[in-house]
Amino acid sequence: MGGDRTAPNRSKGAGATDGSPLLVVLSGPSGVGKDAILARLLTLEPRLRRVVTLTTRSPRPGEVDGQDYRFVSTDLFQGMISEGELLEHARVYSNWYGVPKGQVVDLLRQGFDVILRTDVQGAATIKGLAPEALLVFIAPASLDELAERRRKRGGIPDADEEVRLKTAPKEMQAAEIFDYVVVNPEGRMDDTVARIRAIFEEERRREPPRRVSLG
Repeated sequence: MGGDRTAPNRSKGAGATDGSPLLVVLSGPSGVGKDAILARLLTLEPRLRRVVTLTTRSPRPGEVDGQDYRFVSTDLFQGMISEGELLEHARVYSNWYGVPKGQVVDLLRQGFDVILRTDVQGAATIKGLAPEALLVFIAPASLDELAERRRKRGGIPDADEEVRLKTAPKEMQAAEIFDYVVVNPEGRMDDTVARIRAIFEEERRREPPRRVSLG
């Protein structure tokens, strides 16, 4: 993984930034705590904006359309692919997921740092389209701990759960394409969030700054 780096602070008021805003990609194996980490970052980082991922899967208990995901039909999703409206898309665990490109471009143009939560396939695609994107991989303390966390969470059919657990080791191997790997041990989310925020601050002071271009 790349070492920590620095570049000029670009704060502007309470939200937008001067210079080159960050495009952050947050990824990691299913069940590692990405959603909780992302929610905390959004409350603590006023210049950070999230683009909500689209998915063709059904909502899980407690999920809110437009907040956790945008839940869309397969036909609508395929139409967006055909029209080039998705920054990246992939089929994951038998469902489609994708990031709407227009929202990302608009927020970056306004000067906000943008954060995307994607699977490792999506992160690799975005890295190819925008090499200056900042990729952060959230890792469990161990695969055994990850399995236990997923068991406690529940709410996923056994067949899907088995696929996720078998996929986790491959996802961990993919961490080598990320700029940073941050371990999120059970019960230590505050430390994890603090580490990610420190990465953001160092990257905002980086020279030369990351300059993301999506066309």
